[in-house]
Amino acid sequence: MFFKIDRPLPRERTTTMQAVDFSRSFISFRVDWEKKKSQTASHKPPYTLNNCRIELECVCTIEGQDGFSEQFALGASCKTERVGVDQDIWTEPNADFVPLFGREKFLILKAFDRAGKTVKLYPPSLGNQPERQVGSIAENYNSGGIKIVRTKAEVLDSPQAIVEATLANEPLIAITQLSGSRYTATLEYPVKSMNANERDWVYQTDTGPMLLPDFERQPDDLIAGMELAYSAFNCPDWIELLVRVPTPIADGISVHHYSRSLHLDAHNQMVRYK
Repeated sequence: MFFKIDRPLPRERTTTMQAVDFSRSFISFRVDWEKKKSQTASHKPPYTLNNCRIELECVCTIEGQDGFSEQFALGASCKTERVGVDQDIWTEPNADFVPLFGREKFLILKAFDRAGKTVKLYPPSLGNQPERQVGSIAENYNSGGIKIVRTKAEVLDSPQAIVEATLANEPLIAITQLSGSRYTATLEYPVKSMNANERDWVYQTDTGPMLLPDFERQPDDLIAGMELAYSAFNCPDWIELLVRVPTPIADGISVHHYSRSLHLDAHNQMVRYK
């Protein structure tokens, strides 16, 4: 699936670059049932209008042959809910709700108490909602998209610089590049959990979730193949991912769990905001 990168990320003479400001970058969408009925709701909404804003966890830019380029954004996980009610906010059965947006399509990932569980869409005539629901942003929402704000950042070009920035409680952003025979993916994500050793100048990330693309898919089907993963690296040259997959826990019962380990050739950078 992945191959060794033949070329490193381009390095500029300066140590500054533009990095995603994750505190100000969002997926947002507007649902107005009086104008367009949603195709992703699992219950009748208490109100006909809702604007939703979700902070980003990861930005994935995929470039390929013939000039293809598309940016995908992973939103923070939340729970299925009824908005604006006096009580009983959480839907039953409840699910983790994770949104991904591309240029024109969305992917909604839902995870219940076991893998393979589904619920009815609203209205029920729409059938069951799959765990991985792909659709058109324009057809499902009155408006929606990705807002990415970038800010000046400094490249940390040595283990010592990374350790010192960690111990100084600097906000850190990781940039990982994965490459295959058809695509190159650049993933940007905040480092929320970090290990640092100032005696031996050793660091190691342990953070996520981030996106893992499937390089075997066609360009218009890339969003449907996105998986969630946690990442760890302690050098620029490789990364280990723990991928969320259906994981058996008993006969005939699986749950969505981060259990598939991958060791991949990569190019990693660490940056801090200026």
